[in-house]
Amino acid sequence: QVPLVESGGGLVQAGGSLRVSCTASGRTFPTYSMGWFRRAPGKEREFVAAISRSGGSSYYADSVKGRFTISRDNAKNTLYLQMSSLKSEDTAVYYCAGSTGYGGTTERDFNSWGQGTQVTVSS
Repeated sequence: QVPLVESGGGLVQAGGSLRVSCTASGRTFPTYSMGWFRRAPGKEREFVAAISRSGGSSYYADSVKGRFTISRDNAKNTLYLQMSSLKSEDTAVYYCAGSTGYGGTTERDFNSWGQGTQVTVSS
């Protein structure tokens, strides 16, 4: 497993922006496909976004397209999720995940998980 640690969560007002980060230990981060998932109150954990190893390809859930941007800085071993135009329904614990393979859009496609960071959007 590659240790993953999320940070940057907090409370923001609807319509605002927030960036959460995920930092990995070790020197193999550039070989991992990465993704973001979230679990809202009373709901199952769902896919949010994913990014290829080089950062050249990104994929988003329909619910966040046009509002969220996933990116990575391999030199810093860090994954980012920039969130804008936040809605109350975005309130959730956000998890980063890593894959030693091609990645994907489901939990089973990822091998390593962080502990999550809470994002709360107030109306």
